[in-house]
Amino acid sequence: MFKALRYTSLACVPLMLAALHAQANWYLDGESSRLSFVSTKNASIAEVQRFLVLHGKVDQDGLARVQVELDSINSGIPLRDERMRKDLFEIKAFPEALISAQIDLRPIKDLAPGAQLELRLPVTISLHGKQHTYNAELLATRLDEQRFQVVTLEPLVLNAADFDLLPGVEALRQAAGLSVINPSVPVGAVLIFTAR
Repeated sequence: MFKALRYTSLACVPLMLAALHAQANWYLDGESSRLSFVSTKNASIAEVQRFLVLHGKVDQDGLARVQVELDSINSGIPLRDERMRKDLFEIKAFPEALISAQIDLRPIKDLAPGAQLELRLPVTISLHGKQHTYNAELLATRLDEQRFQVVTLEPLVLNAADFDLLPGVEALRQAAGLSVINPSVPVGAVLIFTAR
């Protein structure tokens, strides 16, 4: 009888672990995630830039929030990065950007490892004291029992005017001696979340 009880208890362990994961918060793996954008100058020169420090989580109700430390901008050119921090993002007043969305976690949690699900949902960007909502096309992939990945199927195209960033773009243009900097930038993301 005791053996039967012991085996029954062991058989319940995977079910208990699955239940725990279903109730867990999902935290962003900042080391494995990437948020980048493409800027275009003088009409034909495109450059990829990224942010190195991201924090975030998806709570049990599916509220996803990713904080972007604007100080971590990395274009590969230190002087340009410093100008972007000071003149464009004005990080002393606005040190972070916030990306938020409401996600239905049930179909994602039901995915088998390796399976994917396309998501179409509104994503709100809070940047430089302003907010703007975009319709995003995302792809969620269940990597294993504890991790899933969300990537942008199509980049979100942010316009500097939506966030009162046009004066900063103009300051960058003048400092670099350029004829024009495109005020619209496509933004792409690869975000990996781990259950804890």
